[in-house]
Amino acid sequence: MGSRLSGRRVLVVEDEVMVSWLLEDMLAELGCEVVGPAAWLGQALAIVDAETFDLAVLDVNLNGEKSFPVADALVARGVPFVFSTGYNSDSFPETYKVYPMMQKPYGKARLRAALESLMTTK
Repeated sequence: MGSRLSGRRVLVVEDEVMVSWLLEDMLAELGCEVVGPAAWLGQALAIVDAETFDLAVLDVNLNGEKSFPVADALVARGVPFVFSTGYNSDSFPETYKVYPMMQKPYGKARLRAALESLMTTK
């Protein structure tokens, strides 16, 4: 299936293996190239430092650690991202409530819309 997302490199930060596999499959169906995935905070930060990518999907809770330092690194690099979480944004620190969020579970249509929205703000 063709998509505005075709050829885009997308960083995946997700600690749940099954969710990560599903997300990777959806991204591949949208024509994206997956970067990562990263399952823990240090791994995600290392990938941000070492790789280039266009967009990112960040699980908020990574094995008990928050992914907010990854979000900060992405903001510093000018890489748009969307949070992926089972929580609602009310549980986020105020600083991070301004960024887009996808509530889990989500499907390919929601993922596509969220990522395409990021591209219009880039």
